[in-house]
Amino acid sequence: MSEDARKHLFEYFPGNFVWSQQINSMIDMAIWGAAAMGEIDQAGRRLRNREGDNEAWFTEWHALAEDMERKAEAADTARHPLTAGTHYLHAGVYFLYAERFIPPSERKFASYRRSMHCFEEGFKRRYPNIERVEVPYEGKSLPAFFLKAPGTDAKPTVVCFDGLDLCKEMSILFAGVELANRGINTLAIDGPGQGEALRLRKLPSRYDYEVPGTAAYDYVAGRADVDPKRVGIMAFSMGGYYAPRIAAFEKRYAACAAWGAHFDYHAVWVERRKHLEAGGRNASSALFQLPWVMGTPDMDSAMEKAKGFRLAGVAEKIECPILIVHGLHDTIVPVEWAHKLYAAVGSKKKFLKVFTPEDGGSEHCHGDNRIVGSNYVADWLADNL
Repeated sequence: MSEDARKHLFEYFPGNFVWSQQINSMIDMAIWGAAAMGEIDQAGRRLRNREGDNEAWFTEWHALAEDMERKAEAADTARHPLTAGTHYLHAGVYFLYAERFIPPSERKFASYRRSMHCFEEGFKRRYPNIERVEVPYEGKSLPAFFLKAPGTDAKPTVVCFDGLDLCKEMSILFAGVELANRGINTLAIDGPGQGEALRLRKLPSRYDYEVPGTAAYDYVAGRADVDPKRVGIMAFSMGGYYAPRIAAFEKRYAACAAWGAHFDYHAVWVERRKHLEAGGRNASSALFQLPWVMGTPDMDSAMEKAKGFRLAGVAEKIECPILIVHGLHDTIVPVEWAHKLYAAVGSKKKFLKVFTPEDGGSEHCHGDNRIVGSNYVADWLADNL
């Protein structure tokens, strides 16, 4: 990307979009009490002039996470549970981002387990309305968090799936907290190919995402605190394929939000693979990701499987209100795919919002200003459920 094209984006590591994107994502978590700019800068300074060294990345964020975890334990010993909760949430974010560029291995999964532990300890102390749940799925289950909105009556509820590389631990905060503030419950769930379901249960992604989508609906509809007639589906990034697919085939969902639109996931990866194999920074780490998520042995077979992840002939079946949200300068999924999805959607109530630099959040899934996207999507869901 040219220097002019990046004017909208804060690049902590100039010229390295991938590392800067991860820094921005961590900074944004400070809004929900799960990170701090000063801490992030401590690790970031030690990574200056080491861009692309994924071992260094792991080492620095893992060390920062361990420091936060020690502080959390000390605060617990001192009987300061809120302070402990803050440190645990920070540790959870840093453990999660430490493993971001590490290929699948026990070291990666161990970092994620520690992230899960710290998030759950942080939630107990800072967000006690977040409940760990299991969603029945094909004789097994999918891990999820349920955040109950205030009040005792049955509430509208949003099922939130992840994308290619985020997890329920993050979305329950940047999506769930904002929805709860508007009186909406959230089920943040790691579906096949996502988060804990991928890392610890080894469930790869699938093109027919209405199967886990139906499992999630059945779970929330069976809860006394959920109004089954007002359940929405939302997902982000790769979830911009998942959410429309679910809405097209599981008609009980009353609204759909595709946060970072996809229309042809295979076509996007054709272009992305060209860039990565041409030697883009962090290419080696990015190239393991798609085969891992798809559950295939190599990139060629992953690309073949990705051919099934297309919404042509599917988007036309969507009947519920749908919001498509995208950034004008989305580096990962060019904005024209959002327009193609919008044109294909069959619903009479379809909405497209493309964020500009003036709006804030014009990068992929508002990676340069997530609170703007979180509020916009939460407001739309509150208006349409």
